[in-house]
Order: sequence, then structure tokens, then C-alpha cells
Amino acid sequence: MAKLEIDGINKRYGDVQALTNISFRVNDGELFGLIGPDGAGKTTLFRILTSLILADSGEASVDGLDIVKDYKELRRHIGYMPGRFSLYQDLSVEENLNFFATVFHTTVQENYHLIKEIYQQLEPFRTRRAGKLSGGMKQKLALCCALIHKPSVLFLDEPTTGVDPVSRKEFWEMLKRLKQQGITIVVSTPYMDEATRCDRIALIQHGQILSIDTPENIRKAYPKKLYRASAPDNFSLLERLRELPEIDSVFLFGEYLHVTLKKDDKKPKDVQLQLIEPGIEDCFIDLLRQK
Repeated sequence: MAKLEIDGINKRYGDVQALTNISFRVNDGELFGLIGPDGAGKTTLFRILTSLILADSGEASVDGLDIVKDYKELRRHIGYMPGRFSLYQDLSVEENLNFFATVFHTTVQENYHLIKEIYQQLEPFRTRRAGKLSGGMKQKLALCCALIHKPSVLFLDEPTTGVDPVSRKEFWEMLKRLKQQGITIVVSTPYMDEATRCDRIALIQHGQILSIDTPENIRKAYPKKLYRASAPDNFSLLERLRELPEIDSVFLFGEYLHVTLKKDDKKPKDVQLQLIEPGIEDCFIDLLRQK
């Protein structure tokens, strides 16, 4: 059963086409990832789906509610955590949480079971102003406020951007446990390594969907054998490999170069290549090359 249905969503800002014919489904209870770099259109799509802005064309429904016609009722069914910290910085942790509970005509006590595990980490700082919290604690408070009215669908726009690696890992563990409570989660991220934590993902760039599938299937669809190479001076090796006729593509990935060949039986001489499995970022780059 589809919890979220999107059909032909388009959005333009002046001369910039932010979204082009976006269509996909998110199943009930799924953890769905929208993966792409800054400027890919992730935030625009989230703002449309949460009824904050209107699409130019197309339609969508969340939990069976039309995002335009039923926007008032829709807001009772969804939780939204925007990319920028948007809570009241001068209010304390406790005051922020009580405020958002009141807005949705509920209480912290009524849905405390949803946020208990997260809030217990915040409780020692409950009287501290939100603006004085660390990045990881701000993130946890924003998630608590998005959950306090017991939404059936949770939208998280780049929730781990700018957060330390330990807090990022903790956050994804929290999402996994929320999913087990029956909440459908749609999360966007520019971090390709986080894609593997999702049930399914949509790769997006320049407002267009490149591929939608499970992370495993997207990796399996990589069309060529992938190799890695390295040298004391990777930039010099990169330039040299790009000039060789045997090379199909070469990109720098951290301390290694990732390489594909035009023909696997014709490897360049004097370059040691090690066969590796492609990651989501490799697949993303290959899909961009095919456009």
C-alpha cells in the first residue's frame, strides 16, 4: 500500500527548473531516501509535499490526503524536520516541546512513548535554551518536536548535515527504531553512504530522478567492472589515465581512483588495477554520465 504518491510534480523558480516530472511511490512503513547533492531539488520537493509551497503542475497525496485540497488535515498526519534548525532558539528544550504539542492539540505525556528514547538524552538539558545546544542535541530536539503529535509520515530534510559522525550514526539508529513503530519515513541526504540505510532510494540531480530502487539493486545495475588504483600523486595518475585510450572513466574517490575500462581485456600497462564493488556514489556518477 502506497503511503505517499507523487505524479508529475514540476516546479520552476524564474529561469531555473527546480523539479521536472517527479513521480514515485513510498510504501507504508518504508524508510525511503531521497539522495542527491545540494541544489538537486530535495528541499523544494519536501516543501511541496508538506504543503508549504505549491507545485506548478502535477499532484501528490500523503496518507490518502491531497497535498493541496486537504492541506489542513494533512498537517495533522505529517511530521516535518526542515534542513535548517527552525525551533525557537530563545525557548528552552522543554518549552519548545510543550509548544509544539499544544499547537497540535496534544500533550507531551500523551505521545511520550514515541520520543522517550530520544528525549532521555535531552532531559539533562531541558531548561537550556535551544540556541545553546550542540548540533547533535538540536537535531534530537527537532526530531522530538516533529514526532510529538504522532505523525504517520515523517519528512526529514538533510537531518544529518553538519552533524558529527557519531551523532549521524545515532540518528540513523533512531530512525530504524521509529520505523519499527510503524512510522513511514522519507529522508533526504547529500551523503551517499547513508543511502544503504534506506529500504529504497531515489537518486536525484538537477530536479530529475535518475533511478529508484533498493540500494542493492542500484549497485547491481552498475554496467561495467569497476577498478581502483592509487599512486603517491593521485592527481598526476588521474591526468595520465584520462589520456589513455583504454580508459572509459576515472574519478577521484578519497585516497583512490575509481576506473572503468572500454574493454576489460585491455588493461593499461604499468598501472595496477584492483577489482572492487561499486558504491552508490559510483552509480550516481555513472547515471549522470548517461544523461
